[in-house]
Amino acid sequence: MRTLVHQAEPGSPAPSERELVQKFGVARMTVRHALDSLVSQGLLERIPGRGTFVAKPHVDMQARLSSFTEEMERRGRAAGARTLLRRRETAGPGVARALQVEEGHPIVHWQRLRTADGVPACVTDVYLSLDLFPDLLAEPEPDSLYVWFGEQSLMPTWGEDSVVADSASEIEASHLEVGPGDPVLRISRRAYCREQVCEVSRSVYRANQFTLWVPVLRAEFER
Repeated sequence: MRTLVHQAEPGSPAPSERELVQKFGVARMTVRHALDSLVSQGLLERIPGRGTFVAKPHVDMQARLSSFTEEMERRGRAAGARTLLRRRETAGPGVARALQVEEGHPIVHWQRLRTADGVPACVTDVYLSLDLFPDLLAEPEPDSLYVWFGEQSLMPTWGEDSVVADSASEIEASHLEVGPGDPVLRISRRAYCREQVCEVSRSVYRANQFTLWVPVLRAEFER
């Protein structure tokens, strides 16, 4: 059954339970369990009111300090962006603590919908200090935030990411074209240029489109 999925075009309807029962000569319950397994693995996608379809391939997101655009280019996907919000704000307690500034400090809040090959992938909220980037709102929006960081001589050199599994809110679901309550990955980042915090961001990824890959090393055994 997995072979049938791999051979089918993404977005095409999955074979019905009746077709699979006739093809493989097994019980309907066996077919149902197999389909459920393929859905849980992200190979099939159930769309309420429409049916079950072959899912688009997951994008393998490696845990590294890089931008969304860089990750998509690395995987041969076309990165896109649509600004949902870009304005001056004052830092609340959480953002102020993450940016290492005083509460009420002037910041830029930039929210974008990121796409991969035109398909909604994630919603990203970026928070930047206006002291560090005073001309950001006066300049045209950069296509890539990290390319722009490099032009400012403030390219991030290290950072911290935290990842949480969650459910999409109604607004997030609308942007990402999923159902409210569908699974998402929330990735929070604080990036530094040497010892200076230059970026705080919160991204919400479609869990049915992305796999987070984290390389791990075993520490030397200490006697």
